Amino acid sequence: MITDKVKLLITGGAGFIGSNLVEKYINDERIELIRVIDNFSTGYFNNIKSFFSNPKFEFIEGDICNYETCLSITKDIDKVTHQAALGSVPRSIKNPMKTTEVNILGTVNLMHACHINKVDRIILACSSSTYGDSKELPKVESQIGKPLSPYAVTKYVTEVFADTFNRNYGLNYIGLRYFNVFGPRQDPNGAYAAVIPTFCKAFLESKPVVINGDGETTRDFTYVSNVILANDLALFSKNPLAMNQVYNVACGEQISLNQVIKCLKNISKLNVQLTYQAERDGDVRHSKADINKIIELLGYKPETNFYEGLEKVFEWYIKDNTHTQLSK
Repeated sequence: MITDKVKLLITGGAGFIGSNLVEKYINDERIELIRVIDNFSTGYFNNIKSFFSNPKFEFIEGDICNYETCLSITKDIDKVTHQAALGSVPRSIKNPMKTTEVNILGTVNLMHACHINKVDRIILACSSSTYGDSKELPKVESQIGKPLSPYAVTKYVTEVFADTFNRNYGLNYIGLRYFNVFGPRQDPNGAYAAVIPTFCKAFLESKPVVINGDGETTRDFTYVSNVILANDLALFSKNPLAMNQVYNVACGEQISLNQVIKCLKNISKLNVQLTYQAERDGDVRHSKADINKIIELLGYKPETNFYEGLEKVFEWYIKDNTHTQLSK
């Protein structure tokens, strides 16, 4: 039952995007309760420790791969934003079984629990990797290719399941295809770290930057505030035409890896050695989003462009000293 104030569940709330969502809503008067679940497989306690003193914050350490857990965490919840997942194309190629278990089984568990507990809607963290081998630019939601990695397959299957749950159970959803999100709280360490935190760490430690390919690979890098905005619009939209749809979440910009390095040199006033190596298996060569659909139906407008976001996140890595380690 929907009340004036919302009880919100954030899965993966100790992770990068999830903890930014918690920060967004912790003092939001529309929100009565923020329930977070995380198993700390990729999330960090430090990302959420400052929220425990807030009476509207509730944390559950648990795993969405357990159906009974999903039933428990969705009880009395109005809306869900589902950020829990195992990301990374290389990780999925190394271990497709675990990626499939978390991203598909975990999501199906959660969606069915939402149906059982009569949750109003679920917002799904989808991925631009769904576009696969499609050469079309910009990427339009209705035109996808063949996924190039197990991770991409799991994210596409999530969308298919969401549509099926809507048709069979009436569960309302909105899917948000994130395009290369970066920002504060993103882990720069480990074999599966994303490119921008990896580059920032190399600059701050005066170590060589390793670039996969020739550096002309392009991405629609999207600062996390834009993703938080898209989630907010999706959670609270009253436009019936906006429901049960999938949207690109990006800036509509095309930035090469070499351009990222150039920008970081300008921002940091530092210079580093560049090392080019072979492209990674499963990587898409070029990516740029068409964001007309989300603008039209959800009223989205990017708040922060790429360069502004890069300035902010580089400053964050300096101030928080997390370029060396993040404590579990």
